[in-house]
Amino acid sequence: MTAVCPTDVVKAPIDVVWRLLTEPAGWGGFFDVRISRIEPPGSARVGQRVFAESGPRLFHFRVRFEFTVVDAERHRLGLQVRLPFGVTVSEDLHCAAISASRCRVTYGCDFSFADGWRGWIGKRLLGREMETGPADSLARLKATAERAADSKPGTRVSGSFQGH
Repeated sequence: MTAVCPTDVVKAPIDVVWRLLTEPAGWGGFFDVRISRIEPPGSARVGQRVFAESGPRLFHFRVRFEFTVVDAERHRLGLQVRLPFGVTVSEDLHCAAISASRCRVTYGCDFSFADGWRGWIGKRLLGREMETGPADSLARLKATAERAADSKPGTRVSGSFQGH
């Protein structure tokens, strides 16, 4: 396993960040994924699966997320992510309020690889992505949450923000 744990302070209330993370239908607006379906639809809940694609549109790498922990009281999410070539990622996301207008977000990502040639290909394809991917995802989430926090009070936060 390879562990990666980027952390950053987000200048947005914890509720804004939590809403973005727990509404998977909007993830495509700031994460590097194109959502194809969510079973069952709606807000995050244990057992919910999110089917998506990532990477260049030419390749359409399929990705499946499954929520294993949704703890709204502690602002913690657990996800099991399945990538091509037998690569799996156990994600543990934590949000902690620092003040009414700031929070800290930590992504814990443990990458695992299949045995044999599939694992070898998975490691080669991911390469630097194991280090940069979680940090990039966190940066996109941060930018989207901060824009949402700066918007007019009462504006609904959605995944329509472009985190590029």
